Amino acid sequence: MWKGTRCAIISIVMLCSCSDNRLKVDTANTKLEPVLIQRLDRDLFAMNPAAIAEQTPLLLKKYGNYYSSFLSNVINKGDVHDSIYKALAYFIEDKDLKEVYADVQKIYTDEETTKMAAEFTQAFTYFRYHFPTAEVPKYYTTYISGWNYNFTSVDSTLGIGLDMYLGAGSKYYQMLQYANYRTRQMTKDYIVSDAMKFWLVHTFDKNEPVNNLLNHLIFYGKLYYCLDAVLPDKPDSIKISYSSEQLNYCKKFEKNIWAYFTEKDRLYNNDLKEISQYTVEGPFTSAISKECPPRIAMWVGWQIVRAYMNKHRDITLEQLMNNNDPQKILVGSKYKP
Repeated sequence: MWKGTRCAIISIVMLCSCSDNRLKVDTANTKLEPVLIQRLDRDLFAMNPAAIAEQTPLLLKKYGNYYSSFLSNVINKGDVHDSIYKALAYFIEDKDLKEVYADVQKIYTDEETTKMAAEFTQAFTYFRYHFPTAEVPKYYTTYISGWNYNFTSVDSTLGIGLDMYLGAGSKYYQMLQYANYRTRQMTKDYIVSDAMKFWLVHTFDKNEPVNNLLNHLIFYGKLYYCLDAVLPDKPDSIKISYSSEQLNYCKKFEKNIWAYFTEKDRLYNNDLKEISQYTVEGPFTSAISKECPPRIAMWVGWQIVRAYMNKHRDITLEQLMNNNDPQKILVGSKYKP
């Protein structure tokens, strides 16, 4: 299954790091095989365009269903057949994509992907510690999608789109006219954090029937609290993709932001169009001000869940994520900035 985002993200999503010692856990007895990153991007662009059909069995053996799904969902539509092979030949011979591939190889060297693998190993070790029965990826595969997918998931493979992380100044992002607020996050520093957000949504987004603003606040608050747990050393700015100025705004006006959400019964509004104003990506949250960061509901939800977990230190992350009563979490947090 190819997973997208909940209510317009993911790409995926803070404030001064509110260090929480309970999340500095000992994972010495938590077993996880070291992550190895497979380079589908290299394997595809190393193919002979005239002999794709003959080389495909080798890649099917190496990548399994992920290879077939990649061809079907990224390269073309449908099953693996002759037209797919032709589409793949066009893909790997495309002038722009060949240039992108060359840039990816310069940025994501073997040394760089080894560092990335070590980060993933640490993050998923924490994930397994907190969620011992939840699925973790067995395989990690990099690819180029033509700027279409940051991450994909097929069976137990986590796919990582390296062309979505070429650096804020990439000429391709300028060519595609991506906004600055978006390209600022398209660097290698964000890959592991964004990937963990993707996996957390993949694992825990159950699409509960209650679809009001409070539900979204608490869902994302729980998700970001999980990021605190699996990436305890990452700064909040990376986790939520905010600049230092945006984080300072949140800290300075936290009381005002919360007052805005609690007036006029906004927390219980179930108008998805209005909810999206506070959860979608953008340069700012226009409903509040041009200085207010985007996705402000997620940041507020994060503070609520942090407060809740600080007041209920006996509750595990697994219990938190299984708690589908946003009102109970809000009341239990005693959140009052």
